[in-house]
Amino acid sequence: MRTLFIIIGFIFAMTFTSCATRVTVQSPNVKVIKIAPKHHKIIVIKGKHYYFWNGRHYKKTRKGYIVVKV
Repeated sequence: MRTLFIIIGFIFAMTFTSCATRVTVQSPNVKVIKIAPKHHKIIVIKGKHYYFWNGRHYKKTRKGYIVVKV
């Protein structure tokens, strides 16, 4: 009976724990632009879409647009 509880405990522990974690590091001075202006241009570089306005390249994320170096 004791080994049954140990096996069930082991299966429970392995089922509900995960080794995978997601860590993202964002610089504190990153500005997120919610909406792109009407005069922006879409540029494709090496198969990736970038947005260009005010002399800067932006990348679209879930939260908005961020400045990137191309």
